[in-house]
Amino acid sequence: MSARWFSSTSTGDRLPPVGPVTPRPTLIGGVGDRLERPADYDAVFRVVRAAVRSVLGVERPGLGLGLSNLPPQLGAYWQVTGNLIVMNEGLVDAMRAHAKNPLELNSFLYVILAHEYLHSLGYLDERAVREVTARVTRTAFGPDHPATKMAEGDLWRMYPFLALAQGGRGNRLRVVPRFDLQTTDTYIR
Repeated sequence: MSARWFSSTSTGDRLPPVGPVTPRPTLIGGVGDRLERPADYDAVFRVVRAAVRSVLGVERPGLGLGLSNLPPQLGAYWQVTGNLIVMNEGLVDAMRAHAKNPLELNSFLYVILAHEYLHSLGYLDERAVREVTARVTRTAFGPDHPATKMAEGDLWRMYPFLALAQGGRGNRLRVVPRFDLQTTDTYIR
């Protein structure tokens, strides 16, 4: 099935732990509904920012997004102190080709971006950031949302075809234009 729609670890984390989760069905203002229709990277990232801000009360402006030919076992990375999230273009292409609908693809993008965004906010330990990603997602969308299932699960087990995605060594990088416009548009004019 082909879909044609789609317009670093450390154990020294010093951030406060995330408390008990009180599930809410959707984010305030229906931001989570944006995942149900075709969206670009910036639109999905707006949902990430809104979910993290709503659940954790923190945010960070001025991030960029790059796409690279990374090995298939690597979804994305953020270099400590950097301002660029680098996402695996091969995985995105594979998910785009196999996703049943925009919600499935956008949930996948949401989980990858949320994980790296949390790294950029100071959650450096890999296990901790996975747990926080799952908690933020569950709180924002509820337990039955595809993004929650992805955040709480193992993407490569849920989608075995990802292991076969075309990869590389990261020797190619394409910067995504018009990303994180919500925080950068006002001072770049």
